[in-house]
Amino acid sequence: MEIALFGGSFDPPHLGHLYVVLHVLATEPVDELWMVPVFEHPFGKRLQASFEARVSLCQAALEGVALPRARVSRAEEELKGEGRTVDLLEHLHARHPEHRFALVLGSDLLAEKHQWKRFDRIEELARIIVLQRGGHVAPGVPGVILPAVSSTEVRALLASGGDARGLVAREVLARIRSEGLY
Repeated sequence: MEIALFGGSFDPPHLGHLYVVLHVLATEPVDELWMVPVFEHPFGKRLQASFEARVSLCQAALEGVALPRARVSRAEEELKGEGRTVDLLEHLHARHPEHRFALVLGSDLLAEKHQWKRFDRIEELARIIVLQRGGHVAPGVPGVILPAVSSTEVRALLASGGDARGLVAREVLARIRSEGLY
């Protein structure tokens, strides 16, 4: 079985993230897609919501679109924020030797791959799936351009009392409101 891993802060998950999930499941030969919220941001970026809250929001996003081949993985929690992508892949290969993995990356991350820990090893451990992200179009990457939505934009809108209905799934927005996030 091949598992596509889609990592991110998901602080909060927005419709751009759901488009990625739908696109990968619809177009790639993968059996499942796992959303993998970071436990701690690898570059020390402050995350506004706790790991538990972000996992809960990702679960709400997936429940709202009823995708049985998509789930939320807590694998980053098992590493306690001590790892990078290569460490996560090594960990998952050890835990699930029966699976193959693919790693979903936005085109914005291609230019940064030289900053990643052992990107050459990442490419050995996972098939790379690159998706065009709005505002970061990469020549030679096929497919649709995904919406240029950011969690930063969503948080700012929510903090100002704005209406985020067009940017996040209604189940996510309901959970944000019920838990008093952002």
